[in-house]
Amino acid sequence: MADVFEEVEEQIRSARYKALALRVLPWVAGALILALIVALGVWGWQAYRDRTDAAASEQYAAAIEAFNAGDRNEAIRIWGEVGKSNSRAYKSLSLQHLGGVRLAENDVAGAVKLFDEAAEAAPTRVIGDAARLKSAFALLDTAPYKDLESRLNPLLEEGRPYRAQAREALAFAKLLAGDEAGARREFSVISLMSDAGEGERQRANAAKDLIDSGSGKAVAAAAKAAAALPPPEPQPQPTAPGPQ
Repeated sequence: MADVFEEVEEQIRSARYKALALRVLPWVAGALILALIVALGVWGWQAYRDRTDAAASEQYAAAIEAFNAGDRNEAIRIWGEVGKSNSRAYKSLSLQHLGGVRLAENDVAGAVKLFDEAAEAAPTRVIGDAARLKSAFALLDTAPYKDLESRLNPLLEEGRPYRAQAREALAFAKLLAGDEAGARREFSVISLMSDAGEGERQRANAAKDLIDSGSGKAVAAAAKAAAALPPPEPQPQPTAPGPQ
């Protein structure tokens, strides 16, 4: 008799487990389907981004080739197309080139607008800070010192890629504002910075010597010329987004 009761209880437990499994199964299946959809979505987005970056890279290279060959209008046309693309790295670089064209045409406001758009679009600080620095250089001899300071101070933070160049621009801005003592302090800092290039340290030491000799106006004149010398072009890094 006991065996009969145990068999009945086993059947009841089995029926309960089966009923529970039937209730849980749709949720488990739904979770698996959702995970599959997410995985496919991520893969699809990555594939789309890779295709977009590859196409923008080819266009960007074609624009550089056209510009170097003297076909300025064609280069501008292609940069304009890439500047509207979804490839953030090449969009930013193209906008920076278009800003350089505007600057060469003495359209400072237009150049600054494009540089600022390039900084916003950039996926990395290497690209974005180059645009921000170009914008500050473009405004160097026309904008109030406070405006330049607000643009340059964030670029002086530890770990930013163009710290020495940004401090040099700040020193020039102080000179143009008549603050020779403040400019000399900035040049002194540059001469001691471990991440400053040899050229930047040499310019800083030369500027200090000129200020000490009473020729600060000559350095101010060099500051105006520096507005036409933006930092080197950063290399595109389309697949490595970073903080802005």
